[in-house]
Amino acid sequence: MFSHVMVGVSDLEVSRKFYDALLGTIGVGPGFANKNRYFYRSATGNFAITTPINGQPATYANGGTIGFAMSSPEQADAFHAAGVANGGTTCEDPPGYRESPGGKLYLAYLRDPDGNKICALHRPAK
Repeated sequence: MFSHVMVGVSDLEVSRKFYDALLGTIGVGPGFANKNRYFYRSATGNFAITTPINGQPATYANGGTIGFAMSSPEQADAFHAAGVANGGTTCEDPPGYRESPGGKLYLAYLRDPDGNKICALHRPAK
């Protein structure tokens, strides 16, 4: 359904460092530059960061979340830890299991240096 997800950032190099570390924990290589953007590619999708092309300040979506699929709770924890160690801040509850109408999920939330809400999500086998 989606070809890519792109978020606006205020400092491209600060955000590149954050996302290189964060996405590296799930096997995605460092972002590659294309003008005022960095792209991260995997077999299952593309993620990008950009300074806004309209020259206005980057802002985050109130109520928006970008979720990344994890293969295990340990990978979600490493993803979260890498984000916090590289300028992100933890948000919501600490990483852990949550019950939902769709079943049990392991979730780890954080905000990137610009406030974009990021989620590491692992769905355990039933």
